[in-house]
Amino acid sequence: MKKSLLTAALVAGFAATGAQAETSVTLYGVLDGGVQYQKFKGTDAAGNSASRDYVGAASGVNSGSRWGLKGSEDLGNGLKAVFTLESGFNIGTGQSEQGNRLFGRQATVGLQSDAWGLVEIGRQTNIASKYFAGVASPFGTDFGQANIGSAFSAAGSQRYDNMLMYQTPKFAGFQFGLGYSFNANGAQSADLANGDNPNTRAWTTGLRYGNGPLEAALTYDSIKQPDTARSPVRASAWALALSYDFEVVKVHAAGGQTRNGWFAANSSLNGADAINGVGPRIGSNSFNDDLKVNSYTLGLSAPIGANSKIMASWMMADPSNSGVNNWGEDKQHVYSLGYTYSLSKRTNLYALASYANGVNFQDDLKATQVVAGVRHRF
Repeated sequence: MKKSLLTAALVAGFAATGAQAETSVTLYGVLDGGVQYQKFKGTDAAGNSASRDYVGAASGVNSGSRWGLKGSEDLGNGLKAVFTLESGFNIGTGQSEQGNRLFGRQATVGLQSDAWGLVEIGRQTNIASKYFAGVASPFGTDFGQANIGSAFSAAGSQRYDNMLMYQTPKFAGFQFGLGYSFNANGAQSADLANGDNPNTRAWTTGLRYGNGPLEAALTYDSIKQPDTARSPVRASAWALALSYDFEVVKVHAAGGQTRNGWFAANSSLNGADAINGVGPRIGSNSFNDDLKVNSYTLGLSAPIGANSKIMASWMMADPSNSGVNNWGEDKQHVYSLGYTYSLSKRTNLYALASYANGVNFQDDLKATQVVAGVRHRF
């Protein structure tokens, strides 16, 4: 589905091995736009019913709109130099996303070996987003409110800057990954005079398995406040997912727990802060000491003929306490139904209807999203 922009074979002479160096660069992208209806309804600080709703353009619901460059150079003996530069944007406005970064979705360079795996350095998604999300839910990290990150925040396209990551090759269906971010958001800073480290450091690791109809994933993430905080808090999350493809239907299930904070916040649920007095809005990489949230999901997907698929999921995030920041103790439930129809290998239509209550652990706070759109990949 990806169109090669430039492929050049370079022969620099024969080395002792007689290997031939080859370099390739590929331009690719996704354009995703549609029309959506969203509504947030809750009770404000005065105890009065309040709501906000709108109908408007949607961008990046089925898949985040993006363009990118990826390439590799054959170094011989099964070793390659590889890179990926990927820029996310809003198709409705043309503006960059991911904090207005030029290559906010990914910017990595590394080495890949057939024998020992892949090492990359740069901005990229964590292991939970790579390994867990697609196994846990038919919606994966996409489809707005239905995004797996609504309940499992560490798997909701969590991205870290300055991350060194290693992934093994697949052995008998198994693959292991480990990553460390020297500063999760922004440029690194030197240690302060008193020895405190002002950087937000993060770990991500996981193991996945895929063989025939069975898939499984186990992941763990940890992120720590800078040492400049009076009492630095470390947020963590573990999650386990299983899926099985019966051909007529694919079943997804997962469970996990998040402690002392929240990782990547789902922006489709955070419009609720537009209601005065209702909140708080839970932002990305938010810390809340003593918070514990148990998360669960069940999902199904089934083909309808050769060109279409229907998807459904239920997610719950259940906080056992509100933490020191008093985020709330109400269970958040998200119910979603989606449909895709392929017009060609590159273009499909999609529709989504999703309803959530107990949004951001707040009693009586509800969110509804209905969207239809078209996605084209090149």
